Amino acid sequence: MTAYDAGLLIVRLCLGLTMAAHGYNKIFSGGRIPGTARWFDSIGMRPGLFHARVAAGTEIAAGLGLAAGLLTPIPAAGFVALMLVAAWTVHRDNGFFIVKSGWEYNLVLAAVAVGVAMLGAGRLSLDHLLFGQNWCDGWTGLLIAAGLGLAGGIGQLVVFYRPVRESA
Repeated sequence: MTAYDAGLLIVRLCLGLTMAAHGYNKIFSGGRIPGTARWFDSIGMRPGLFHARVAAGTEIAAGLGLAAGLLTPIPAAGFVALMLVAAWTVHRDNGFFIVKSGWEYNLVLAAVAVGVAMLGAGRLSLDHLLFGQNWCDGWTGLLIAAGLGLAGGIGQLVVFYRPVRESA
């Protein structure tokens, strides 16, 4: 094992398990799926119940997939889509910095996931175990993670984002 592989494992575990915990929280904590659905409705992602389920499932799948290093650019694309939607619907009007509820954290999660997709999951991953190497790393990893993620996030916003308009 090299320090490079150990470092990638640490980054993948931290990033992936953090995202999976967000999905778990939507299902099992606080208001659970019904509460999460009401929140999605309130921010304009309709129907809220659909988005609560999709977001929770995607956060868990993308998080565990990245943590395990399985088909790494695909879960990284999930991070990009999730964070784009979160940044646009919840954080964009608050500026950049997270201390003011800005989109800084969303950018960091998405960018690090894309970086991992480009580097590959490393030797301590399911990609290496199954394929004997990184799966679709380098520029291909970038195209899959960023391209698929941006398309998914933008598509979701175009189709489903219907914010409540405040009357003057």
